[in-house]
Amino acid sequence: MNPIRPLQRAVAALALVASAMGAHAQDYPAKPVRLLVPWPAGGIVDIAARQLGTRLQAALGQPVVVENRAGAGGNIGAEQVAKSAANGYTLLFTSSALTINTALQPKLPYRLAQDFEPLALVAHAPSVLVVGPTVSPGSVKELIDMARSRPGRLSYASAGVGSPAHLTGEMFKSMNKLFVVHVPYTGAPAAMNDQIAGLIDYQFANAAVALPQIRAGKVTALAVTSSQRLAALPQVPTMAEAGVPDFEADQWLGLLGPRGLPKPVADRLAAEVAKVQANAEFRQALSQAGMTPSAPGSPAGFDAAIKKDLARWQAVVKAQNLKPE
Repeated sequence: MNPIRPLQRAVAALALVASAMGAHAQDYPAKPVRLLVPWPAGGIVDIAARQLGTRLQAALGQPVVVENRAGAGGNIGAEQVAKSAANGYTLLFTSSALTINTALQPKLPYRLAQDFEPLALVAHAPSVLVVGPTVSPGSVKELIDMARSRPGRLSYASAGVGSPAHLTGEMFKSMNKLFVVHVPYTGAPAAMNDQIAGLIDYQFANAAVALPQIRAGKVTALAVTSSQRLAALPQVPTMAEAGVPDFEADQWLGLLGPRGLPKPVADRLAAEVAKVQANAEFRQALSQAGMTPSAPGSPAGFDAAIKKDLARWQAVVKAQNLKPE
């Protein structure tokens, strides 16, 4: 038997597959695109996803349907996308909870590096350090001094164990050598309600939840966790300006697909998102909701940002010896 013929047949088969994939990519999208958000409707990730989805729909010429698949700290929706067909019709819009879950939980139903295709970093969502009516520090330094003078007596809230607010709070404790009590809630709104009621002392709240309460005078903003001041709160300093250098803990928000997307499909999606990011109305909508829109970038740049963020949270988990519930 001639050994060359089986090889030729294999090469021809691969060529046919590549040709089919190329044709498929050129026709993309030929049907509605599902944009899965692994969080409830109305949250900061959902807000950004819907702003993006509306504009992508016009650009792609097909419906972009935002579907909320909340649960397990973002893991349910992430798993669904990780295990979906790599054809561009099921995408994930999520936050740095993806990297936090990977840092905190040794066993997940997906693998961050192997199962996802980073497409576009869309925005950053800094947290706001807010205090309620139980304490009255006028600055971050005064809050730190108060916590040190009352070890074990101050409490901070989060949206749950392993949430960005939790790990940000633990980073604050670690960097300032504080002994304060963590009070986890089932979500950010519940944590904010109890802070307003005077049941907890402070928290690192996402801006979407914090802004209405700050504007209503129910909580006081001491600092934001981004490297620059937030456009929606220009009078509030960054943590570095407030005397805590090297403290950055904003969330990223971005678009990913399952690993193995055809390159033309991935390139098309990345290019269309970049066009949306340059839209002034889109940027203004995100800014008003407490986010900082990212400049148009590349999938490689987003991938590097994910790796950097993962290393940050792995360091916090190790330093504080944090364990999943």
